[in-house]
Amino acid sequence: MSDALIVGVVSASDRASGGVYKDEGIPALKAWLTQAVRSPALVFEERLIPDERAVIEAALVELVDARGCHLVLTTGGTGPAPRDVTPEATLAVADKLLPGFGEQMRAVSLKYVPTAILSRQVAVIRKQALIINLPGQPKAIKETLDGVFAAVPYCIDLIGGPYIETDETLVRAFRPKSAQRPKPA
Repeated sequence: MSDALIVGVVSASDRASGGVYKDEGIPALKAWLTQAVRSPALVFEERLIPDERAVIEAALVELVDARGCHLVLTTGGTGPAPRDVTPEATLAVADKLLPGFGEQMRAVSLKYVPTAILSRQVAVIRKQALIINLPGQPKAIKETLDGVFAAVPYCIDLIGGPYIETDETLVRAFRPKSAQRPKPA
């Protein structure tokens, strides 16, 4: 499936990965992407893992380097609590930091909750992939993706990934005119 968009969806949660409760992050990520992305076909690589920095780092490296993900979305582990280490793991495997994503994600979340200032979400490039840390709750995942995904398709273009088209009633991908492809008739 060389023309597919390969997406890693990672939920970092001690309790969900331990079976204490059902993970809601991965289903929320998949549901949002399935609705928003019109093409190319989506292939998901799922990882439900504990809040362990080495485990998160290993999952991110494996998803990008071995599984060929173009986009990796994480959920959970972005707060200030001692076990919240997703940003540190993400930064440890990064080639480039994209600070605008973190800034925008916090700005979006601040419209809904004042505690958004506690979020440490980051976005980075590793090789041919964009990795974005998202909040842990399904409602917050949707709100955040609604607020930042417009920039994702062009970023994926710039790093050599597939051309992503979106359902414009949900989110309109932004590209400069020189990077847009003609719409099929």
